[in-house]
Amino acid sequence: MDGTLSQNDLSHVVEADRAHVWHHLIQHKPFETNDPRIIVEGKGMRVWDQKGKEHLDAVSGGVWTVNVGYGRESIAKAVYDQLLKLNYFAGSAGSIPGALFSEKLISKMPGMSRVYYTNSGSEANEKAFKMVRQIAHKRYGGTKHKILYRDRDYHGTTIANLSAGGQDERNAQYGPFTPGFVRVPHCLEYRAADQGAPSENYGEWAADQIEQVILREGPDTVGALCLEPVTAGGGVIAPPQGYWERVQEICRKYDILLHIDEVVCGVGRTGTWFGYQHYGVQPDMVTMAKGVASGYAAIACMVTTEEVFSMFKDDADDPMNYFRDISTFGGCTAGPAAALENMRIIEDEDLLENTTAMGHYMLDQLHALADRHAVIGDVRGKGLFLGAELVEDRETRKPMAEKRVQKVVADCMGQGIIIGATNRSVPGYNNTLCFSPALIATKDDIDQIIASVDEALGREFA
Repeated sequence: MDGTLSQNDLSHVVEADRAHVWHHLIQHKPFETNDPRIIVEGKGMRVWDQKGKEHLDAVSGGVWTVNVGYGRESIAKAVYDQLLKLNYFAGSAGSIPGALFSEKLISKMPGMSRVYYTNSGSEANEKAFKMVRQIAHKRYGGTKHKILYRDRDYHGTTIANLSAGGQDERNAQYGPFTPGFVRVPHCLEYRAADQGAPSENYGEWAADQIEQVILREGPDTVGALCLEPVTAGGGVIAPPQGYWERVQEICRKYDILLHIDEVVCGVGRTGTWFGYQHYGVQPDMVTMAKGVASGYAAIACMVTTEEVFSMFKDDADDPMNYFRDISTFGGCTAGPAAALENMRIIEDEDLLENTTAMGHYMLDQLHALADRHAVIGDVRGKGLFLGAELVEDRETRKPMAEKRVQKVVADCMGQGIIIGATNRSVPGYNNTLCFSPALIATKDDIDQIIASVDEALGREFA
């Protein structure tokens, strides 16, 4: 792979895109005078655009997805072979890859038991919310229906998911929202002073704020707590020490289901199969999507314990006593076929170990970068899921203006390095540079990423 295009002239493709494609997360007005970017090919950590320009991708497909890198022929072959054999049958029946991947997946999730297939992270979270609501009606007369979610967390794009979304700019102009979702405070230690938090034992204090919300709402009305193990688009927030242990204790105390959203962190991103496994907690529900098949096929999963599953079959004579739901494309066989091969690659190439080692290396390099650039106020993350928060002043921690943060991202893009930044998330706090290179990243890849950011910061904040 050298960026050589199979067509010399892609002008028609560019014009077709400009005329008809509605891109995600981007303002289209500039495309009236500038060409949209078309990503044409990818191999390993690198992609090429329509002009043949090479880019090192430090965000795994733009949104933390291509965990094992581009151009994996074995995954493509697994999907091809499966599509020829059986491409689809509704999830009311099983399939060979669906059965085998569920077995493989559960082997990596002690304490979990059942896999419900869907086609996106948003949909997987919707299924979890619906299960909580159905359990509330089945067991609690409908009262224990509220779902708690955390400030800065993100769970998807549907109206119900936005109702559980802690990013006000993403939610703006999409209300009114679904009732019964209640926000709890975030756990960003760097911003603890903004919450009036104590300087010691912040993790436990932050978790205790969840309990205060539960007591305010009434424990008999709260059915579930939905959290990301490491907050993604809200600023790459790794939990403080003592946080998760206290969260688990609170959920058990008040009979509240713990739903962990692993859509970003799941399947290796943080150096373990799932992000929650760093913290010794046992969830009741786990949702996942992006890294499950590294973007080679659409697949998402909602995984539960056997205890949760059993609530939907305890009275076979009741025609309403099962999960009356379907995901059309949850019946596609390409997803679990790709996911099986994706997981094999992670195992055979020791990518969890690589993610841990390269994550430590990149974190060290980001700290060294902070020593050279005073605009970096905080560096944080887990594994190959890292962030650098930019500030105008380290003493006051005033957030850097979003436009200047975006100039750093644009400068890196001009150098052929794709990085990210918090975007349309928390008003006034879209100031964190985001990094999530593929799990195959090497020291050389990371050095190139760091060098690019170093140059960009030097130019913007000289």
